[in-house]
Amino acid sequence: MHYDTLKSILKAGGASLTQPRKIIFDLMLNQGPQSMQVLVRRAKDKVDRATVYRTIELFERLGIVRRLNIGWKYKIELTDAFSGHHHHMYCTNCGRVFDLPDNPMLETMIDTVAAKSGFSPRGHQLEVYGLCANCSKA
Repeated sequence: MHYDTLKSILKAGGASLTQPRKIIFDLMLNQGPQSMQVLVRRAKDKVDRATVYRTIELFERLGIVRRLNIGWKYKIELTDAFSGHHHHMYCTNCGRVFDLPDNPMLETMIDTVAAKSGFSPRGHQLEVYGLCANCSKA
């Protein structure tokens, strides 16, 4: 199913599902946000560094991946089309990224606040910054 969605998005963008693109997609599937450095390291011996960067640029342009900005750094992850809608918590000390647990009340509240403002949202992303449990103890 994920490959069908991937192929469809690539085709709509005038691209095809090549072996390197499939490898990079597989390295991101069912994974949390990861830096480009980590992705390049994981792709080593399968796909060269330049291909990883070009592919991620294409994936980002077509909405296959999204960039999560953390200060002046960023991590990438597959979009909601592949991993389900979710939000993130970032530890400002160690840099780890955690998925915020699903909360239907939060989603309803976001939609309600937007509607009261006369805003028609097409999507949203919530990011919570703070200290993780390990860093809070230190």
